[in-house]
Amino acid sequence: MSPTPPPPRPQRLRSTVLSALAAFVTVVALAVGLTVGAGAPQAAAAGSLPCDIYAAAGTPCVAAHSLVRALYSSYNGPLYQVKRASDSATTNIGLPAAGGYANAAAQDSFCSGTTCIITKIYDQSSRHNDLTIEGAGRAGAADVGAPADALPVTVGGHQVYGLEISAGMGYRDNSTSGVAVNGQAEGMYMVTSGTHVNGRCCFDYGNAETNNMDTGNGHMDAINFGTECWFSPCYGQGPWVQADPENGLFQSDFGYSKNTSNTGTGPLPFVTALLKNNGQHRFALKYGNAQSGGLTTTYSGGEPTVGGGYSPMHQEGAIVLGTGGDNSNGSIGSFFEGVMTSGIPTDAADDSVQANIVSVGYGGATGSAGSLTPGSEISLRATTSCCTGDYIRHQNDTAVISSITSSSSTLDKNDATWIVRRGLASSSCVSFESRNYPGDFLRHYNFQLLRQPMDGTAQFRADATFCPGTGKSGTGTSFASYNYPSKYIRHYDHNVYIASNGGSNTWDSSTSWTNDVSWVVSQPWAP
Repeated sequence: MSPTPPPPRPQRLRSTVLSALAAFVTVVALAVGLTVGAGAPQAAAAGSLPCDIYAAAGTPCVAAHSLVRALYSSYNGPLYQVKRASDSATTNIGLPAAGGYANAAAQDSFCSGTTCIITKIYDQSSRHNDLTIEGAGRAGAADVGAPADALPVTVGGHQVYGLEISAGMGYRDNSTSGVAVNGQAEGMYMVTSGTHVNGRCCFDYGNAETNNMDTGNGHMDAINFGTECWFSPCYGQGPWVQADPENGLFQSDFGYSKNTSNTGTGPLPFVTALLKNNGQHRFALKYGNAQSGGLTTTYSGGEPTVGGGYSPMHQEGAIVLGTGGDNSNGSIGSFFEGVMTSGIPTDAADDSVQANIVSVGYGGATGSAGSLTPGSEISLRATTSCCTGDYIRHQNDTAVISSITSSSSTLDKNDATWIVRRGLASSSCVSFESRNYPGDFLRHYNFQLLRQPMDGTAQFRADATFCPGTGKSGTGTSFASYNYPSKYIRHYDHNVYIASNGGSNTWDSSTSWTNDVSWVVSQPWAP
């Protein structure tokens, strides 16, 4: 099925001429002292989505990628394609209605009884700059597709899936239409997550080389999001929104951060990351909480000066997602939506887009609570007499039990809230996704329960799947490990394990075992 295009656009030649003229006007404006993105956009229609907003501001999208929703109010085509492991069949996941949210139920049905990977992310713009699994580059072997069910999330009150990148995964289009080249102006944003990051190169979205190789300074123009500090000093622990114009991750023209208040976003579940560049001598970086509030500008100033070659830029116009320009693919990250524009969006347009993103309700309540039905939000309370006020929560990536009350902090309440998902290894069982770390699940490793991101492997799927039954004490529910069916989720000395009733490990002690493996499925502590 082919994507349904947005409203008619000018012919390509005319568009190219207009884009070049707009870029020239922008450069002249900047030369007389205007900031990147200054100016007022035309009014966007009520109900406008990000690409409607940018088009009304005179900077139309030339790429619009999302797994979770339409980015044009008129779009009614496919969002992404999945491939089934059982028979290699593929299907497109689209929208129940124009301008709406992904039909995740279609994915669940198609992938039932097997697993699926994401093989294509469709461009919703009329340019058809679709992303497919990235081939080999100078710095990395050919990538693999991300597991389609790794990042379940609620968006706009709908259960959908994001894209969760692990090392060795990435997407690319080396033959695009309309994307900035050779110093043309452009803007871009993505909605990502501060909970699934690392310090390896390079979780990027944006403009890259057309040959999967590093062809020199200024040949990229992409947003980077992660904890890698290329130029010291970087302040705080990150993760930071940085520019990747090739051969460096830049927080300023000198590379290192000039902004001591920019300590990174921290573990925000949803982050808006934004970059814009006039292609000649200025770029800007912004970020925002995708769940609330506006954007913060962390840098607006000259192009990078380290090593030369960035002013003017030399973009080649490919689009990359999840790796560096030469397929450096050691990074991890999350992607929900992102666009690239022709020309530099105004600050007002950026603000309107951020307001739209916030209005969507990323990570909102699922609408179901207190049961083991997939999609329900729950907390799990211990039943042993010592600990009836204690709940399973994650703390420093490890599952523990601790007291949670109405006066507990919001963080503690969130840490003790889980979203029930279909079992990653068996739909007749369940898995538990963290409420405030999207895509992270409870899984056992060396018999201890941890909170970790789903990587798509069969081992992870089995370790993160638990089969509920009547509580062994006669109260509540007990959860058997899918791949160790004689072992059940148990608390022992305030840590959480899978444990058998008697065994070689200390946590297998028979003392109070039946109570320790029995849990009350309760209403979630998170609001």
